[in-house]
Amino acid sequence: MNIFEFINHFPNEESCEIFLKTYRDNTGIYCKTCKCISKHYWFSGRKFFECSKCRRRSSLKSGTVMESSNLSLHTWFTAFLLMSATKKGFSCLEFQRQLGLKRYETAFNLMHKIRSVMGKRDDLYFLKGIVEYDEAYVRKATQHEVQKRLKRGKGSQNHAIVAVASESTPLEDPDSGIKSRHCGFFKMRVLQDVTKESVEQFVAETVTPKSVLFTDKNSAYYNLERLVEEHVKVKSSPDSTSGDLNWVHVAISNLKKNLLGIYHMVSEKYLQNYLNEFVYKLNRRYFGEKLFNRLIVTSIYPYVQHSE
Repeated sequence: MNIFEFINHFPNEESCEIFLKTYRDNTGIYCKTCKCISKHYWFSGRKFFECSKCRRRSSLKSGTVMESSNLSLHTWFTAFLLMSATKKGFSCLEFQRQLGLKRYETAFNLMHKIRSVMGKRDDLYFLKGIVEYDEAYVRKATQHEVQKRLKRGKGSQNHAIVAVASESTPLEDPDSGIKSRHCGFFKMRVLQDVTKESVEQFVAETVTPKSVLFTDKNSAYYNLERLVEEHVKVKSSPDSTSGDLNWVHVAISNLKKNLLGIYHMVSEKYLQNYLNEFVYKLNRRYFGEKLFNRLIVTSIYPYVQHSE
């Protein structure tokens, strides 16, 4: 959705309330007491839903990313537009300025709440087919005094470790016979270390068992064949970087440019949220203006039913 369509569809708070109420009626409302999606009655005067079974009352924002927020729905919807408007994203200061928020902390928390549900949405899906895997070492924000005492290069405490996986479908041009690979969905997660246990946990939680997994010959990967149908180990080299492991390295390169170019390094505490936003947009790179609508769906979806 572009800015002109947004102004026409959501000119005020009431238009946002009508849209949210209609959408929640159509998709069903999750009752936290009954622990299921149940029939609810709408009370227009007080603007809340009431469960037909247990009589629990829920506001329009209840069960969504907007729950317990004092910001208006119109502010939230405008935030969804800004977060979905560009592939690269906004700095927090620019986000604060565009929304007219008085406090930096309000803009910061708002952005990270949206990034958090982006991650929850992608957690619902698994990678399948042929999957490439590797790790990235991302520069993280470190105090200048501490930075001087840390070692440099791979494995430095200046870097955070990020697990990266990508679906990779082999293709062949029928005319020229040239072979290539098409990328599908991606997954990224912050790791505390590159050990057999941490890598296996990531693969088990993100890749389907019937997949074929491509990795380099790192010793931490040697038992991954237990988790997938086939595990192919390739020698780490320039050829594998542009061949069997091409898409994970393309994603790693783009991730580093994104983090350094817009945010100028982020703290490890919030790095996963930045990864959530990057991967969410990457996985929906062909959605175009539909990304706004998908982000609203993402923000309203009752993830609580999947965590109980």
